[in-house]
Amino acid sequence: VVNLGIGMPEGVAAVAAEERIIDLLTLTAEPGVIGGIPAGGLNFGAAVNTQAIIDQPYQFDFYDGGGLDVAVLGMAEVDAEGNVNVSKFGPKLAGAGGFINISQNAKALVFVGTFMAGDLRVKIGDGALQILQDGSTGKFVKAVEHRTFSGREALRRGQPVLYVTERAVFRLVDTGNGKSGLELVELAPGVDLVSDVLSKMAFTPVQRERVGTMETALFTDAPLGLRERILATPLAERFDLDTAHHIFYIDFTGLSINATAQIEAIERAVESRLSSLHSKVAAVVNYDHFNIAPELVDAYAAMVARLTERFYSRVTRYGTGGFLKARLAPPSEKHR
Repeated sequence: VVNLGIGMPEGVAAVAAEERIIDLLTLTAEPGVIGGIPAGGLNFGAAVNTQAIIDQPYQFDFYDGGGLDVAVLGMAEVDAEGNVNVSKFGPKLAGAGGFINISQNAKALVFVGTFMAGDLRVKIGDGALQILQDGSTGKFVKAVEHRTFSGREALRRGQPVLYVTERAVFRLVDTGNGKSGLELVELAPGVDLVSDVLSKMAFTPVQRERVGTMETALFTDAPLGLRERILATPLAERFDLDTAHHIFYIDFTGLSINATAQIEAIERAVESRLSSLHSKVAAVVNYDHFNIAPELVDAYAAMVARLTERFYSRVTRYGTGGFLKARLAPPSEKHR
């Protein structure tokens, strides 16, 4: 369950829609939107295909009660202690709104915004970021003018916090003696650490020996393939051997087979788990939402037949696809 704040966080909804992951998470906005694709700009507070729209006080009851897994919020100023200001700038008092309730009660926080304020112009392409014109005002200051979010308090409560910009990613860390600070964890490809980042900050962040690089896929126009990444379970985690009862559980829920190499990897993984056994085991396979390219069905069935002959005393298959289960059944079972 995710809350999206006003401004740049609104873009998360568009990315979630483009990456086809709306059904895998619940996006919310403080006016009372639950689910669907929250709108942005002047339409903030509306949404497309919502699951529900409730009164705003009830939404904050949910937020205050700890219902949020993640909150994605904006950041106008960030300081050396990880404090964030979104509420006061000189004579202008914007106010905190629901920012404090949300930021204090979400299980994890992601602050997003440009690295510099002003007339910033950037260009992406070929997996890198190009800064055409930098902003006129630094947002990473020595001390924020108004503390809307406390880094030290978040650190005390063990709340994970990220600060994501177009050129660098930071996280909240303990700098010693319970003091909070920012650690630089990633740089955008094409960005210079000193001239584009450190020289534009009013403080020096914590740095490890090697700073990571943001994914090049972020700096292209192509989709990121987030749905496949989220649903992908490492092959090793899909097998569980119950030695006491001689049962081998195989969880192929949501697995998509689209290459011969995947079939070979499955066979090797099963061999490594069962080759040392002195007797065969009963295999139980979950094929819910399993997909395979039609041209690979025969190769997959042949692989299953080899494993069955070597390792399985019997095979029980569960799943939504009756056709595939029938194709994989041995000849003795196909006519029952």
